[in-house]
Order: sequence, then structure tokens, then C-alpha cells
Amino acid sequence: MPTSATPTHCPYCALQCGINLTAGPDAGVEVAERADFPVNRGALCAKGRTAPALLSSRLRLTSPLVRKGGRLEPAGWDEALDRIAGALDGARREHGPDACAVFGGGGLTNEKAYALGKFARVVLGTSQIDYNGRFCMSSAAAAGTTAFGLDRGLPFPLEDIARTGCVILVGSNPAETMPPALRYFTELRENGGTLIVVDPRRTRTAEQADLHLAPRPGTDLALALGLLHLVVAEGRTDEAYIRQRTTGWEEARAAAMAHWPEYVERVTGVPVPQLREAVRLFCAPESAMVLTARGPEQQAKGTDTVGAWINLCLATGRAGRPLSGYGCLTGQGNGQGGREHGQKADQLPGYRKLADPAARRHVAEVWGVDPDSLPGPGRSAYELLDALGTDIRTLLVMGSNPVVSAPRAAQVEERLRSLDFLTVCDVVLSETAELADVVLPVTQWAEETGTTTNLEGRVLLRRRAVAPPEGVRSDLEVLHELAARLGVEKGFPTDPEEVFEELRRASAGGPADYSGITYRRLAEENGVFWPCPAPARPGGTGDTGSAADVRAEVHPGTPRLFRDRFATEDGRARFVPVTHRPSAEEPDEEYPLLLTTGRVLAQYQSGAQTRRVDELNAAAPGPFVELHPRLAARLGAADGDPVTVVSRRGRATAPARVSAGIRPDTVFMPFHWPGAGRANTLTNPALDPASRMPEFKVCAVRVEPVDGERPGGGVHA
Repeated sequence: MPTSATPTHCPYCALQCGINLTAGPDAGVEVAERADFPVNRGALCAKGRTAPALLSSRLRLTSPLVRKGGRLEPAGWDEALDRIAGALDGARREHGPDACAVFGGGGLTNEKAYALGKFARVVLGTSQIDYNGRFCMSSAAAAGTTAFGLDRGLPFPLEDIARTGCVILVGSNPAETMPPALRYFTELRENGGTLIVVDPRRTRTAEQADLHLAPRPGTDLALALGLLHLVVAEGRTDEAYIRQRTTGWEEARAAAMAHWPEYVERVTGVPVPQLREAVRLFCAPESAMVLTARGPEQQAKGTDTVGAWINLCLATGRAGRPLSGYGCLTGQGNGQGGREHGQKADQLPGYRKLADPAARRHVAEVWGVDPDSLPGPGRSAYELLDALGTDIRTLLVMGSNPVVSAPRAAQVEERLRSLDFLTVCDVVLSETAELADVVLPVTQWAEETGTTTNLEGRVLLRRRAVAPPEGVRSDLEVLHELAARLGVEKGFPTDPEEVFEELRRASAGGPADYSGITYRRLAEENGVFWPCPAPARPGGTGDTGSAADVRAEVHPGTPRLFRDRFATEDGRARFVPVTHRPSAEEPDEEYPLLLTTGRVLAQYQSGAQTRRVDELNAAAPGPFVELHPRLAARLGAADGDPVTVVSRRGRATAPARVSAGIRPDTVFMPFHWPGAGRANTLTNPALDPASRMPEFKVCAVRVEPVDGERPGGGVHA
């Protein structure tokens, strides 16, 4: 292979940092910074720098595997695909189309997410499709759609963060989860702005804050309502803005006023003076933002919690104005685009609702099928996984590892084992793939071209830089071959640009309109923000007519939303009245502590890929249990001693990490590892009623020393 440099993007988090890949005949593939990409401006974290390690055939799958005699054995592609098609067809014939289920991932490109949703609904005819992005920002999406009429992670570019007056960062630790983004918060403070971090742990990000609020896990809703109470009581509301640009204020105001400061202090543990200081810092400058992440969102009341933070923005006139607003820091690489184009149980491409007759007609016309043939909405992610082996008999997994990443993971593992047939498409032999009947080796980021949509709503072009190993195929080729074997010969092209052109037509006129975006534009413009409709033409939309006409009429994209109006029918943002309520599982005598989970700097998501990179494993070799020194002393546990965390769902054992940066009533575990230290063995699958998000971030536990239980079964607070 001749030496070449290809501009592309990191495969990991939702920043989608710009990188250059240089492939040579001897030195493998090297990463270089891309200073021209405006998101990371040349900065990279360790995961991005080491991403090419996974391109090595030594670390990844290069042949299909089929289960024979209880073991996975190498097989040819035709044998593997025939077995999958036979299992899907048999389940469909014997039990109906909903006996077949599909589970996707927030790391799939837009093209693959689109094709997977189409495959489920057109080829299989099943309603049973969802994806692991349901576990990412679905609560923020539900709250944002209700308040603003549209969900896009950030309604403004990241660069605006550095120029605003104050940011409240709720349940996010970008210093470890997306380090190149930390510069925006550093620049915010250098420019005279202030940073408030809300987190039960004193993380690396919290250490840089002007004010750190450390609420008890599960009380973010009470905290937001307490701040809004003070805004009202201190006369800091923007009454003109509320009258002109919002509805529902009186009801939301009344709900907030029931959360007086002393009550909020008792619930959250945050002292009243800190509450007042947060309100002062947030309201003093002309512009301000609230940004949330998984902390407040991964709760059984996550939608209401995010709604309360949005209410704070609306009451102070901090949405739809320059350098102000509410935003969500998406986690997965294509968490935004992954849910826009059909992987989610209730959605069609373009962020259309599956239950909307007009949306069904539009997409069905693009697909060349009868709208009535499209199934209705199906189960959400955890509900789908929990139904495996009952009415769902077969499952196709693409780009996900639920054995590690799903809540109540031991139960999910049992449900996967109970299936008649499990197919996994992956780059590596993940813990989920180890349970499969057939495993298909598929291409990854640098071996394929496709688009992703980052946390700002910026659609990007990932370019193929290297050829995949012999024996590896793309997910698009897999879907094409399976569709043909199941009787659908057309409609599943293997060329990603051809898929994207169809996606453009399917999204046209929808909330997430990509119809004005082309591969050429993405290459020339370093990404384009949606919505970006195509220029209207007599008889249709698209790049028709002369080149000069197209250039003159091309839509520039929409970096900043809601400047003139919100995406609701009347153009006004909606307050939603919400009230604090306890978590689904509160501490008691048997389980007196709270567990919260999260990520560490050197690992990513379920760790299926990063745990195979030597440099990253050296930095973060395994799970741990973070304990406050007082809790560790009661246990008699020193730093590094093994301890066991017990919940109503199971047990996890890992070394203690003693830190004064965590609340004494709380323990923390990262969720990247399988086995004895699997944090998600413990987590609670209680679901948010609106978003169907599980309550990953808070559950009741006790902690025990490994050398035997203490009297009473562990530590009792």
C-alpha cells in the first residue's frame, strides 16, 4: 500500500475528532492531528491516538464463526449467512415476524443505522428493533422534544461554550469522557466566565470548576427545582421573554415553588449558601447555558430531571438567544445520527415518528412499499432484551455489547442464552459475540466510508483509509446478502454513498432533514449542520439544474437553532411542571448505600475494543470501587483491597479505590469490564416512563469485605 494521508474522524466519542491517517507499507497506520477541524482543533485523547491498534488482524475477527458442538468454529461466508437467513426465516414462519429482533448501536454510521432499520421493517417485517443509544441520551431527547419541539444534542456549536458567561455542567466529566472538549470550559473561564459542575464525585472536571455542587445521587431533579425556586424568589426571572417566547410558565412556577431551599438541602445534601451562589453565578452574566449528560439522564425520572433544567433556562431567558441555551453532551460516536434514521423502536428516518401516518407514507414511498406493511412501534432497548427467549426467538446484534452494557446484565445474559438463535456482527469477539450461534467479522471506521453526526448535529464524512483484512465484509454487505436470501433482491445497496442518497430522500421534510447534504459538501465544508433541506425544485428536491443554480440556492446548514422560533407548532418553548420524587430504589437497612456508575479516561463504553489496546489497559487495567475514606475505614479496607458491592440483582467484586472526592453515602464503579467486576450486574432496570431509559445512575447497595461478611452483612450507614 503506498503511503497516503486520509482526513477522517476518530471512531470513539461524540466529538468525532478530526484526524489524519497515514498508511504505509511497513509502519502500519499512524494518527496525526487535524488542526483544521473546528471541534478538536488538533487535540486528541489517548483513545484517539491508539485507535489504529484495532486495525491489526491480530486483535480482531477475520473469519465468520459458527457454533458447532457447542463451540464457535471458523466457517465460510456462505455457510454463515445461510444459517442466519434460515434461522430468521424459520422463526418468522413459525412464530410471526416479531419473533425476529434487531439490536443496533450508537457507533454505527448513519448509512448502517438507516439500512438496519429498513432491513428490520421491510425484510423481516418486525417491530422489534432498538439500539444501545436508548441507554445514552434518550431522556434528554424526550425532554428537549417536549420543550423545544426538536431534539439535537447541542443546538449550538461547541465553540459557543467558550464565549458564554456561565455554564452549569450537570452529571458530565469531559476531562475523562471527551478530553478535547475540556478546552472549551477552560477557555470559558479564561474569558471571564464561570463553570458550575454538578456531580456527586469531585472528578477531574469538578476540580476545575468555580463552584462544585455534590448532590446525593438521584436528586438532580430536586436541585434544579430548588435553583428555579430561588430564581423566582429573588426576582431573577425574565418576564418579557417568558411572555413572548414560552407557554406553561404558571404551572411550572407553582411546581418549583414547592421546593424551598431548606427542603432541597435536606434532599440533596447541597447547602443553601451553595444553592444561592449557583443562582447568582448563573443569572449575573447576559448569557448562560445548562449542559447535561448521563448523570441526570440515566434515571427513572431522567426526562423530568432534564425538563427541570430546561425550565431554569427558559425562566431566565437563556434559550434561543446568542451564546445561551440548554444542550446535551451526547456520549457515543454516532449517538445523535443513530437515533435519527430508524434504529429506535418508534422512529423512521429523518427523526419521523413511526406512528405518524404522513411519516409512514413518505418513507414507504422512498422504500417502494405499502405504508400499511410497515410494523408499528416496538419495545424499547431493555424491554426488548428482557423479552428474549419468550416471544422473541432470534436476535441480530450490530455494534453493541449488551452483556456488559445493559442494566441487570446477568439477567440480560441469561435471556441471550435462551434464544433459539443469536447473530452478532462485530469487529472483535465481544462478550455478547461469545454467546452467538454465528459471528460475522465486519469492517470498522478506517476501513469503510460513511457519515456520522456529532454531538453538535454536525454531519461528518468518515473516509476509508485502509483496506480491511481478507475475509472481512461491511455491515452493508451483510444486510444486502441477508435481504437477498430472504427474498428482497433490491433496496439494500452496498455502496455507502448510494445508501446516503436514499437516506437524503427519506429524511427530506423531516425534523432531521439531511436532504441538502451530499458527500461532496461534507468533504468540502468539514461537515454540515442539520437541518439542511435541499433547494426546492419544480417536481421534487435535490441537486438538479445547473451547477450555478445549485450553488446559489444551497442551504448553508443550521449551526444554531431556535434563534427566531422554537420547533413547536406555535413557535414557543414549553415549560413542563415537574416535581421531585424518590429514585426507584432508595437505601434501606439491608442496602444502605448508593451506587453510581460511569467511565474512566482510558476505556470506552463496554470496553470491547479499548480493552484490547495495551497502552489503554496499562492506564486502566480493570474495575474498581471508589469509596470515601470514612466508608473504607468502617469496612477495614485499604486502597487496593478487594471489596464486594451487593445489590438486589447481584454482586460485583473489585479493588477498593479510597478517595475523599466522593460522598460518604455513595460508591462509584466504572462499567467497562465484564466478569466479577461487571458494574451492570448491579444496576437497576427501572425505566423512565417517557424515554424508557434505565436507572443506571442510582441503586441501593451494600459493600462487604471479600474475606467474609461483617456482622449484619456489610457496611450499614
